[in-house]
Amino acid sequence: MGKIIALANQKGGVGKTTTAINLAASLATLEKKVLIIDADPQANASSGLGVNLNDIDCSIYECIIDHADIRDAMYTTDIEGLDVIPSHVNLVGAEIEMLELEKREQVLKTLLNPVKGDYDFVLIDCAPSLGLITVNALTAADSVIIPVQCEYFALEGISKLLNTIKIIKSRLNPKLEIEGFLLTMYDSRLRLANQIYDEVKRHFQELVFKTVIQRNVKLSESPSHGLPVILYDADSTGAKNYLSLAKEIINRNK
Repeated sequence: MGKIIALANQKGGVGKTTTAINLAASLATLEKKVLIIDADPQANASSGLGVNLNDIDCSIYECIIDHADIRDAMYTTDIEGLDVIPSHVNLVGAEIEMLELEKREQVLKTLLNPVKGDYDFVLIDCAPSLGLITVNALTAADSVIIPVQCEYFALEGISKLLNTIKIIKSRLNPKLEIEGFLLTMYDSRLRLANQIYDEVKRHFQELVFKTVIQRNVKLSESPSHGLPVILYDADSTGAKNYLSLAKEIINRNK
């Protein structure tokens, strides 16, 4: 049975989408069957995996609002074993449209039930907000990865996210666990980055992944080519970091 992992942090620019794309690609490279769901209206995870957003007939929006079959929204990628359900700009208004729906927090969970057994991992790239779509993702997920960038305001807002997770756990999804805190944009030369690392480690201890994602030019360049970094430059630090993270997650879930 596939494990559903949401990537969430209401703070923007922390590396959620970069992690979703590259972790999914690395897991698939390690011969796992992976589905990535782009639940962010910006659709960056979709375009970062080479999906042409103009050619899409069916996205996660149509599945949620028009009850389209989730299999009709699946697109293959350049990596064998990695499929993607793209997002659409219309997802911005979906939260308002969903207010009328019965069990509106569980729409995504219901959608995923028929297909999650076809995959080893299902990753959900959440928008940088704690709105209804993110609540849906956390209700559907078995666990959540929280990317934290090694910068001054890194720990701001994490308590808010942890509180949301606690509420969802008590009311909607008792099995939701924290898969781990992932430190991103790490630069070992900066004293501040090391201070943030130490602080996160002190707060969350064994919940912090051993793998740290370092600042890396190739990692920043690869989305503009519609490729995960492992296809863009397999020898880059970014590719090695995400492969290491994928191995860590596989080992944790044996």
